[in-house]
Amino acid sequence: MDQTGINRWLGSLSLYREPRLIAILFLGFSSGLPLALTFGTLTLWLAESGISKTSIGLFALAGAPYTFKFLWAPLIDRLPLPFLTGRFGRRRGWMLLTQVALMISILGLGWSNPQQAPFTTALFALLTAFWSASQDIVIDAYRVEILEEHQYGAGAAMVVLGYRLGMLVSGAGALYLATFLGWHWTYAIMSATLGIGVITVLLNPEPAQQESAASQQQEARLQTYLQNRPWLRGWRGKGVAWFSGAVIAPFSEFMTRRGWLLILLFILLYKFGDALAGVMSNPFYVELGFSKIEIANVSKLFGLATLIIGSFMGGALVSRVGIMKGLLWCGLLQMVSNLMFVWLAHTGYDMTALTLTIAIENLSSGMGMAAFVSYLSALCNVAYTATQYALLSSLMAFGRTLLSSSGGWFADQMSWGAFFLLTTAAALPGLLLLLWMIRRFPLQKEPLR
Repeated sequence: MDQTGINRWLGSLSLYREPRLIAILFLGFSSGLPLALTFGTLTLWLAESGISKTSIGLFALAGAPYTFKFLWAPLIDRLPLPFLTGRFGRRRGWMLLTQVALMISILGLGWSNPQQAPFTTALFALLTAFWSASQDIVIDAYRVEILEEHQYGAGAAMVVLGYRLGMLVSGAGALYLATFLGWHWTYAIMSATLGIGVITVLLNPEPAQQESAASQQQEARLQTYLQNRPWLRGWRGKGVAWFSGAVIAPFSEFMTRRGWLLILLFILLYKFGDALAGVMSNPFYVELGFSKIEIANVSKLFGLATLIIGSFMGGALVSRVGIMKGLLWCGLLQMVSNLMFVWLAHTGYDMTALTLTIAIENLSSGMGMAAFVSYLSALCNVAYTATQYALLSSLMAFGRTLLSSSGGWFADQMSWGAFFLLTTAAALPGLLLLLWMIRRFPLQKEPLR
């Protein structure tokens, strides 16, 4: 690469100094912090408390709000809050409400007693997950609205970094604290740490509330509909208007776009090969003879660092070449990286091979995630950001979980080398669809008014 090319890449990376992106980093931290407190960290506490494995498994149901958050996203998108909306704005008001409620829920979870009152612990875990998922809805909307399109890639990288740091603090950090202070005080400290998100909200502006041409046309059609039906005036008309604008319009607006079904199919398929390989990677490492400590050191610690680096590289690439081309290049890297598992299967137990495999796989996965989050952000109509992003991200998670669940069956039917060749081929449908979409359905933002 010549000096001009290097300077261009350095210019892309300088984007991360933007104050709005620093704010996204801290909000990402606030978003990632609660997750381990209702999953990994909590299950360890329950196990130490003597709770049965069956009961611990049922606690996983507390994570349901993350899957179904799109159901109440319209409320967060459109419902004004007394005092908070008028004082802080639509997005900042909801962020403050969810963050304060989240702090209270985490504090209640920490001071519950799973041995004596497991249902109370389960209730606070569910409340924590609910407010955490609600916070994710409004933070995602805030990120999309406060950034310009050329910053979406960098914003995705900052979210990934902040989110992973939050998970690290509430995962490994919480375990260290619990060793010396006990679980109650550990959860109290985690609750207080969420004050970082509150401070970030208070120090940053409310994004301008914008309407798109499509949303204005829908509102006009609704007014015409109500005027022609006298029985829908007054409070009935207001109720119909609100429900239509908050719930129906975000979905109907998306379905008016050219190729919307193919867009949804692409969201399901883009990370299929990556997810299929990821779900069986740990059993693969164990079967090759790597110990849990070796897997943890390379996969969790070193792998986290390469994932974050990949996210920043993906964000810079999207800023440099655009979202659609960035998706294509990152998708190709994701597909090729699965061949590293084929090489590792042939090599067998070898720490150097394991390290290289995890480095390349996580690097490409981080790049792909940054490009993919940028794409989902750009798909959102600014009039319905929270609802549409919650729906698209839920579809992404659902597709990743549903499609990758078949990985174990395939791995049982063939050798590891053949399985990872299959995961490489599984990335092709999404990439071929992307190539077709680049020509037929280029990404276009709605004009604003």
